[in-house]
Amino acid sequence: MNVVLKQARVTLALALPIVVGQVSQMIMGVTDSVMIGRLGAVPLAGSAFAVGIFSVFYVVGLGLLLPVAVLASREHGAGDDRGCGRWLQHGAVMAVLASLLGMGAMWVLSGWFDRMGQPVEVLAAIDPYYGLTTLSLLPVLVFQVFRQYAEALGRPWVPMAIMLSGVALNVVLNWILIYGNLGAPALGLEGAGWATLAARVAIVVAILAWLRNAETFRGAWPEAWLRRLQPVRFREMLRIGVPASVMLFFEVGAFVAAALMMGWLGAEALAAHQIALSCAGFMFMFPLGLSMATSMRVGKAVGEGRLDLARPIAGGALLMSCVMMSLSAVGFWLGGEWLARGFVNDPAVVELAARLLVVAAIFQLFDGAQVIGSGALRGLTDVRVPAVITFVAYWILAIPAGYGLGIHTSLGAVGIWAGLAAGLAVAAVLLARRFLLLTR
Repeated sequence: MNVVLKQARVTLALALPIVVGQVSQMIMGVTDSVMIGRLGAVPLAGSAFAVGIFSVFYVVGLGLLLPVAVLASREHGAGDDRGCGRWLQHGAVMAVLASLLGMGAMWVLSGWFDRMGQPVEVLAAIDPYYGLTTLSLLPVLVFQVFRQYAEALGRPWVPMAIMLSGVALNVVLNWILIYGNLGAPALGLEGAGWATLAARVAIVVAILAWLRNAETFRGAWPEAWLRRLQPVRFREMLRIGVPASVMLFFEVGAFVAAALMMGWLGAEALAAHQIALSCAGFMFMFPLGLSMATSMRVGKAVGEGRLDLARPIAGGALLMSCVMMSLSAVGFWLGGEWLARGFVNDPAVVELAARLLVVAAIFQLFDGAQVIGSGALRGLTDVRVPAVITFVAYWILAIPAGYGLGIHTSLGAVGIWAGLAAGLAVAAVLLARRFLLLTR
């Protein structure tokens, strides 16, 4: 137990700025929801639908880029900083290519919105917000590469500060552009799209300027960006990244499918779903940051030839996740209605969101455990079996269960979330079992 607690302290030191950075990114979405919610349930539902589509392509791209942190941390553990720079070079190219493909797919998908069974008033509200959100995919994925690289080399605090600055800029621009302050036109939902795009571009410029000029990274900075690219490095990234993308797609896709089913129930259900998901997603940033730190620490331990540290590292992260998610579960259970009122004034939406937060309180522990398990396995570069596990948990169990309980019983929106909770529980148990088998 002492070894686990010792490793927990080391992981927390690395994870804390990552958590704050992840939280700041989530705050950008939460502040958008709060400020858009003041316009009414329909604009809030429209933003929920657009962001739900965006999140699928974001996590697929993020999964392709996660190997940057794992492989750079392994090179760092082996003392090869020049090799770290080569992973940054290939990761940046991968980010641009993934962004362009994702934006093209989002544009094509927009032609199918009228066939998805969403309320007409919601679909009418999302243009041009959806287009601006699509464009922001490029800066947000490029930023993730540079951020993960800095964290893998043990410099997570500056990326955290840059992300917090981006959140502040987004809030100010929202205030100006959504409501028409300081002489600007009141653009409503469109204004939120412009604000988010501008803030995401700004943080990319800031982190690139810092990395390029920081003395720490001079020996680990790429000599070129488009020359001397090595297919073997792209293959290694894809070997880890494609299954990781698939795994993230299965999980986030399940929540997007849930949002589509919420739309079948009406704009109020979709708005309530967005509120509850914003709250649950905010708290999820803590175990997600721990998961990223766990992945890097396990990868570095493998690079150092210290596989015996894998279990204590993962165990310490899981312990911290359980404590934090238990506290958030109590908060959701007792203060759900109060939290919902912070987003919107519609009594029906508030009441339904509060009920969904009770379900969120139940699955918080499972959600934290499954992301720690997937991060630990990613540090071992084991991603194919976890991808199968998530497919079974979310698409064989969670979505059919949510559809049956939510659409064909009186549970409605609560039934859809109950199905998601069941999938998270199964994923947590199976991923933990997989990790124990590989590290016995």
